[in-house]
Amino acid sequence: MKHLKSLLTAGLLLACTAASGAEPVTDDAAAFGAMQTINSVGISADGKKLVYTGPGTETSTVAVVVDLTSGSAAQIARGDGKPINISNCEFSAADRIVCTLWGLERTASVLVTMQRTLAMDADGKNQIFLGQKDTLEQVGKRQGDGGVIDWMNGVDGNVLMARSYVPESQTGRLLARTQEGLGVDRIDTRTGKATQVERPGNDTIGYISDGQGTVRVMTVTRSSESGLLRGENDYSYRLANDPQWRPLGKYVMDRAGGGRSTGMLPLAVDAKLNAAYVLEANGDRQALFRITLDESLKREMVMANDQVDIDDVVKIGRAGRVIGATYATDRRYTRYFDPDFAKLHEMLVKALPKQPQITFTGASADEQVLAVHASGDSDPGSWYIYYRDRKQLSILSAARPQLRGKTLSTVKPMTYPAADGTSIPSYLTLPPGVSEAKNLPAIVMPHGGPGARDEWGFDWLAQFFAQRGYLVLQPNFRGSEGYGAAWYANNGVRGWKTSVGDVTDAGRWLVKQGMADPAKLAVVGWSYGGYAALQSNVLDPDLFKAVIAIAPVTDWELMKAKAGQYTDMFLTSDYIGSGPHVKEGSPAQNVQVFKAPVLMFQGDNDLNVDVTQSKFMDKELKKAGKSSELIIYKDLTHQLSDGGARADMLRRSDAFLRKQLKM
Repeated sequence: MKHLKSLLTAGLLLACTAASGAEPVTDDAAAFGAMQTINSVGISADGKKLVYTGPGTETSTVAVVVDLTSGSAAQIARGDGKPINISNCEFSAADRIVCTLWGLERTASVLVTMQRTLAMDADGKNQIFLGQKDTLEQVGKRQGDGGVIDWMNGVDGNVLMARSYVPESQTGRLLARTQEGLGVDRIDTRTGKATQVERPGNDTIGYISDGQGTVRVMTVTRSSESGLLRGENDYSYRLANDPQWRPLGKYVMDRAGGGRSTGMLPLAVDAKLNAAYVLEANGDRQALFRITLDESLKREMVMANDQVDIDDVVKIGRAGRVIGATYATDRRYTRYFDPDFAKLHEMLVKALPKQPQITFTGASADEQVLAVHASGDSDPGSWYIYYRDRKQLSILSAARPQLRGKTLSTVKPMTYPAADGTSIPSYLTLPPGVSEAKNLPAIVMPHGGPGARDEWGFDWLAQFFAQRGYLVLQPNFRGSEGYGAAWYANNGVRGWKTSVGDVTDAGRWLVKQGMADPAKLAVVGWSYGGYAALQSNVLDPDLFKAVIAIAPVTDWELMKAKAGQYTDMFLTSDYIGSGPHVKEGSPAQNVQVFKAPVLMFQGDNDLNVDVTQSKFMDKELKKAGKSSELIIYKDLTHQLSDGGARADMLRRSDAFLRKQLKM
């Protein structure tokens, strides 16, 4: 590789190479709306090649192989996004790659996901699907192939794959397939030859291997006789070198509202320690436990935090070795159990002061060649390759090269008081160069979910509006995940008055502090955030002067009716519940009180929130004589994963706000 610059910082040698030819973009909407260059990175076992996935033109996704010795790169596969997308790729051998493909398809007018697993040579040739072959005699449609659960040694091309089995009609056929459900096969990714490791179970939904080729944990879900999910999982484990499955624990979803789901969530198995890492409640918070996978099932707490939930483990390499755990308070933090990675993380943070969020996303078999992603609040980040033996960091690509040269905004963690005095954690983004907020045009931007949360870091949507001169406040309202069971409360549906009340309190607080101009206050949200943006105008019609809702829920009864087409219909229905809150909490049922003009955006292939939600809201607003505009993007999903569509959305949003706020 050609080294453009080298520097020594805190004992770390940085050798950076330019891998992206994209030029900065002067149009803010196009620059911020562009998709990030890389979605996933995989490194070959020998550390000599990598494969990354990322956006192509328009809605397409591509897979690219890079020779780390010569620096040469070649595109090996492309999904057009209509409906095929490439989500991630990994090496099964130095010259063999396995990619996961996904898309959306309408079956009898119902939108469903389709997933396939494709193997190919490192140059894209000799492609074969690794899933069970479809036949005309099979009973039902196979939505997914399953996925790789153990990448093995990365030399011989073999992997362990959780594989979906669909039986065939036995009428007049002696050799018809009879097995059904999810099993595990050892598959030669060169030939497609499969050897069964675990017999499929009809209610089995997952397996965890130990990274050494042995399946140690199995997940079975409980369902009704008609196949509808009940929100209950049973976990089993097996002793080392023993085929018998034994009870490990269970998980029960909170379907009645007012609390949190109970039980455990297994995340990984450590072969060396002969133990499973699981998340489980410790008082009001989720903590990380380690359970020895022997007859004692000895349990020890590994990590807990008295402010927030522990939410995941950090894994590295082909075997998925657990090296730490992570949680988010004002920022996301990782505690590394592995002292070498703890030291390396500290060195990288010092070497990349503007990109302090460091994650290790891939590794060679010996963990000497690492894929690293680094970013910050005012830096959208870069992808690097780090060579541990020579302490060399080489840049693979900037995440958003179109923003190069733009001054971006810092993000400040803060709290504000809700009406009842509760301190609501949030993130404040000011326009670039503005150090003190005073009478600014402002946007309150609630997050989606509601079982999610905002975090400190780069947010392309918030950064766009800050670039256009707006103060942006992102509240982690009550009903958000990560702050414990009490904060989650009745979720953002049953407890919508509390959740949306926290959103409106954010706007009132900005005005009271003199930070926001009350005549130039808007609310913008995506998904549940779009719902909260709309519903905030039911709660306080005079507060926000403009509303932008992207893929919003607008009617909870309509949401329950749509869920009736899927196996999670009971879970969705119970989550929403019944009673006065359903109508009172549905913006489309309360349009008569709206005062602020509304602008909505949505893709017509949205599986999360059906496009009928936005259409219904638009229709009801117009019927009531209110100002509403709906922009629908053809063939796009909930995420609007198209740079052109996102740029159009940002451009229209900016024009709408400037008109309505008289800027």
